[in-house]
Amino acid sequence: MYIPTQYRNENLSEVKEFLEQNSFGILVSQVDGKPWATHIPLELDTDKDGNDILVSHISKANPQWTQFSEQTEVLCIFNGPHSYISSSWYQEEEVPTWNYIAVHVYGTLKIIDEAAVLDSMHKLVNKYEKNSACPVAIENLSPKTMRQIKGVVGFQIRITDIQAAKKLSQGREHDQPRIIEELNKRDAQAASVASAMTKSNSA
Repeated sequence: MYIPTQYRNENLSEVKEFLEQNSFGILVSQVDGKPWATHIPLELDTDKDGNDILVSHISKANPQWTQFSEQTEVLCIFNGPHSYISSSWYQEEEVPTWNYIAVHVYGTLKIIDEAAVLDSMHKLVNKYEKNSACPVAIENLSPKTMRQIKGVVGFQIRITDIQAAKKLSQGREHDQPRIIEELNKRDAQAASVASAMTKSNSA
């Protein structure tokens, strides 16, 4: 991913926090020589050796898994908040732009067995059900429902490279208060960008 120097985020702990909070990503690999992308949760975890990994599963009906190879590198794309930035918010004339946060993760993929898939599903469901009024628990699902695990392929991706971009009007510090004010007048997505800008400035 092309990232101008001033927008690179090399704070690994911050990037990991972003991945944990924005885990619904895009898995990109090759299928019959063409790029193929699947939108799925890709959960950050560590393997038995302490290496950072992403864990997920896809349907066996999805042909992407049939060409998984431990020798082939895959790309996982994660998007955070983003918003159009009007140059009318600047003190001096300039072209409009876009603020955004995004992370690209590269790694090698390995298919995992059913027990490991079930363990990853427990973690996934527990993570997202913890704030539910009536939380679902994997262990309480019927055997009939749990047979659906036979229809998925689980895998883990050992991370080989992380490229993180955080474009939040760096270099325009004198305009940032106005940009934040205007973003907060817009939709929830824009307000999230304003919040990220505020947090970045206070770090």
